[in-house]
Amino acid sequence: MKQSFRDVLERGEAVVTTVHSLQHALYQVTMIIDGQECVLTENDGKIFRRHSLSAVREALQVLPLASLTLIQQSAYDEMIGQPAREGDNTLQVPLALDLYPPITRH
Repeated sequence: MKQSFRDVLERGEAVVTTVHSLQHALYQVTMIIDGQECVLTENDGKIFRRHSLSAVREALQVLPLASLTLIQQSAYDEMIGQPAREGDNTLQVPLALDLYPPITRH
């Protein structure tokens, strides 16, 4: 199932959102809407993709988000020369919803 920016905005309900790191510098977004995972699309129907996490987060600022999580496969074992794992090495990192939090002065 697909949902465009316009569709999500028209619903007006905060949605659980996941940013998927597909490969180096390529990100795609899914959302849980009515209990189903939906791929976020541009308003023209093309799948929403960006080449940086900050570009994804900036674009998502206009949407009502309940939560935002980054999911990516960890390359750590490969980087240190370990054999491939039998288990899953997926990293799930919660991200702040506010891209530009207020500055607090001490």
